[in-house]
Amino acid sequence: MSRQAPGRTAPMSSPTTFTKDPAIAVVCSFLVCGLGHVYVGDYSKGFALMIAYGLAWVLTGILIGFLIVPVLWIYGLWSAHHDAVEHNERLARASEVPAA
Repeated sequence: MSRQAPGRTAPMSSPTTFTKDPAIAVVCSFLVCGLGHVYVGDYSKGFALMIAYGLAWVLTGILIGFLIVPVLWIYGLWSAHHDAVEHNERLARASEVPAA
């Protein structure tokens, strides 16, 4: 256990933001519609897709769900990949040092 000198505080560490692998986002969305968005950090879109996907399965009872389920699933795969790439691009832009 290290001791600090009186009156000195430990340096504050900045929050670390990690890049997100688009392939992992797609695999997560493949397994559970919306999970790829949760992995990327877009919780509202992820949980909205999960709820919509569940409701679409309920609607298969009146046949319209058979059209909605694959559309939501494919959209979730594409959007998870797109959002992960966009997340990584935002991180890259934020870490660039402007030229003087």
